[in-house]
Amino acid sequence: MSILPKKNDLGFFEIRLESIGGLGANLAGKMLAEAGVLGLGLNGMNFSSYGSEKKGSPVKGFIRYCEPGVEIRDHSPIEQPHVVGVFHEALYKTIDVVSGLNADGIVLVNSTREFDEVKKDLKLEYGTLAIVDALGIAVEEKTKVNTAMLGALYRICDFLDPDAMRNVIRKTFQKKYPHMVEPNIRTFDRGYKEVQFKKYEVPAEAEGKSFERPLPRLGYLTQDLGGVMTTQANSIFKDLSGSRQGFLPMFEKEKCINCAACDNVCPDFCFVWEESEDKRGRKQMVLQGIDYQYCKGCLKCVEACPTDALSDLREMIGYADENRVKQNFPYLAGGSF
Repeated sequence: MSILPKKNDLGFFEIRLESIGGLGANLAGKMLAEAGVLGLGLNGMNFSSYGSEKKGSPVKGFIRYCEPGVEIRDHSPIEQPHVVGVFHEALYKTIDVVSGLNADGIVLVNSTREFDEVKKDLKLEYGTLAIVDALGIAVEEKTKVNTAMLGALYRICDFLDPDAMRNVIRKTFQKKYPHMVEPNIRTFDRGYKEVQFKKYEVPAEAEGKSFERPLPRLGYLTQDLGGVMTTQANSIFKDLSGSRQGFLPMFEKEKCINCAACDNVCPDFCFVWEESEDKRGRKQMVLQGIDYQYCKGCLKCVEACPTDALSDLREMIGYADENRVKQNFPYLAGGSF
């Protein structure tokens, strides 16, 4: 009797994780494969793909399962997954996270938004959409997003044994971080219980998402004459909203004393200043707000602020939330949410 609910032509059940560095997708993929191998006796493998700037840059995790009698000889990236786990909502502004997804595939998203909003942003026509507030759970339990996402993935992959993952969690954290064992198990259990599903009917003739391998913008045929780099190694031309891990700084102008402590520690020049005059007519620079397009959510400014002018704010993704934020924080020069 087959353990796996679905298989591709090579006999694999495949999962792809879409995340950014720092949210633990690499470790999640490793633990997911390990639990399938040790808990069910499946053959499994995993690896991750990420750039040189690991923290904050896009990360992909790949997990393959197959029956014990089948060998895994394919170590290429997963292009047609049965399940996609999206650890960071802002990723689908710049990356097609559901590329290659099977028509009846399942997408798990770390979000607090409504199903239809997320479906619209993903350009998902049919299949099953799963949503869990993994960040909220992680903040409350003082853990990371990855364990909550693992709990939700186990609910999706119901052929896996949750007790096997609990044992992997104990094994992973017991030696170096014994105090983190129980919080991570609670996080896993909450992700398992709190994930919600909505199924969109799949027509009989439905086809899966086409997979497109992203190509570099500049290559040896498309590079400018003389090898000039048009975008140097800086953040001036980049939208860094996809690097944030769920929080951004909130600015309250009436509490600001314009000490510039925040500007001194900001690595990406996010703070916008304008020259003004005080009551005595003396010129001074006055902080007007934060340009969130360049903010990567490090929150160093919040730590440096000597007053309560800066505090951390749970990031809100989506057009409805964007309008609400703009009402509260009108100074958003080209900001991105």
